[in-house]
Amino acid sequence: MIGRIVLAVALTQCAGGALAHKPSVQECREAGEFVRNAALSRDNGMPREAFMDRLNGDLMAIRSHPPALRWFAQDADDEAFLIAAIEKVFDTPQKSSEHESEVLQACLGRIDPSFIRSGL
Repeated sequence: MIGRIVLAVALTQCAGGALAHKPSVQECREAGEFVRNAALSRDNGMPREAFMDRLNGDLMAIRSHPPALRWFAQDADDEAFLIAAIEKVFDTPQKSSEHESEVLQACLGRIDPSFIRSGL
């Protein structure tokens, strides 16, 4: 857990003074679906560490592409947001649809803070 926190902080620091990516509504929907699918994977027996290892490997591979060609994780803030959401899936299990809804609302709040109804 400490390692992931350090990773999230390091990723945030790498962003420096750059403007944070503002996700689109479609990207927020896709992030919510991704998190829902993570919860379904958890429900089907996928261990937390296996999922996190795969996610971190995928994020590392995605960084080799220009931000405009990436899916949701276009910058360090996006990566930290996604990592935190997936950690919550495994650390505080809920129904997959509840995780999806929370992530969607939190993501929409990154576009417009008035959308925030619940936090990660």
